Amino acid sequence: MSSFPEEGGTVGSETMKCLSLILMLFLLLPVSVLALEPEEVIVVANHFVEESVDLARYYMKQRGIPSENLIRIDTTEKESCSREDYDEDIAKPVRKFLQKRKDPDAIRCLVTISGVPLKVGPPGLTKDEKIEKESLQSEQATIRAEMKKLTDQQGPESKRLKDQLAAIEAKIKGLSKSDQGAAVDSELALVLADDYSLKGWVPNPFFAGFQNQALPVKKKDVRFVARLDGPSKGIVRRMIDDSLLAEASGLSGTAYFDAKDPRSIKEKLEGYAYYDNSLHLAAARVTARQRMPVVVNEKKELFQAGEAPGAALYCGWYSLARYVDAFDWRPGAVGYHIASQECQTLRSGSSNVWCKRMLEDGAAATIGPVAEPYLQAFPVPEIFFGALIDGSYTLAEAYFLSLPYLSWQMVLVGDPLYRPFKNHKMTNSQSP
Repeated sequence: MSSFPEEGGTVGSETMKCLSLILMLFLLLPVSVLALEPEEVIVVANHFVEESVDLARYYMKQRGIPSENLIRIDTTEKESCSREDYDEDIAKPVRKFLQKRKDPDAIRCLVTISGVPLKVGPPGLTKDEKIEKESLQSEQATIRAEMKKLTDQQGPESKRLKDQLAAIEAKIKGLSKSDQGAAVDSELALVLADDYSLKGWVPNPFFAGFQNQALPVKKKDVRFVARLDGPSKGIVRRMIDDSLLAEASGLSGTAYFDAKDPRSIKEKLEGYAYYDNSLHLAAARVTARQRMPVVVNEKKELFQAGEAPGAALYCGWYSLARYVDAFDWRPGAVGYHIASQECQTLRSGSSNVWCKRMLEDGAAATIGPVAEPYLQAFPVPEIFFGALIDGSYTLAEAYFLSLPYLSWQMVLVGDPLYRPFKNHKMTNSQSP
């Protein structure tokens, strides 16, 4: 898992330093948030997939979402789609549906249902870009041929040619637009936004760390997006049912946080150190709420089999595409693992990525990237779990408060209306 690329904006050290204070203000000030309501949710199903429409109707019935809030799109049932198919088959009908409503702003959230593609590829090359790429490849071949003829492979001429070759390869890589693929849901969050660059990411105006900053898009341009998807129709129905069950009675069990080092007392932390410390701070938020026992693992080794019974909340890292079955998940459990590409598939039977495997094992909601997101694009654990345990925020709201970037790789899988601590709102006296 890499650190940030230089372009596209970053969560800088000063922003990171302020996040704890921002979260504190969220929890201490009187709650003015209006939690997401069923009538504010639009459900998007794939008309070509019977299971998709059936699950959409089941979810809408269970949550009391108006029947007219269903969009049935016609698109591929594969987990990946091209940028052209996304624009025509997914974004266009969703945008048209919303714009036809008397008050599009009354819709705050979209839910994509199993059968709607998970990933969208980068746009194809234009005619001019194809010509430029062919020219660069021809020049690349010429330079390589010249390099083979050199008798001195370490001399100044060899170095000059190597530098030229590196520059050409960088240009070819840029033309590949590899940084312009994304999660379908992350693009849909901006379905009503004006034109924005597909290069890299777009700062999320709901993110706690970007408040009061001038950003390319405004909150009014953004819709929350969550996904009800998983390895089977039965698992998705169970996720819906478990969320409702836990919401009615209050999520119970144990919260597990899998850090790699002891909590730091340093004021300025960045990158890996910042996120590892955020796991400790998230554990502190849950501990202060006094709703459930909290276990923090500071060993390099992850929780192992049998070490996480009764898991209600979980966050940890790092075991790339190698789920460790340490958990006995409680109904309604929310699990979030920080590692690259852990949501690259939700269906493949052979895959051992964390999102898919957590859902198979019994979790009701999870978060993960469809491709390499870079570390600081992950939701900040302290903010996510701090908002979730507050009781005033839905799963979707907690996610968007903690999510730095849109038009990028991250996905929220679960019922966006889920409030696991709905009946146990945090009071000012309970705030950490």
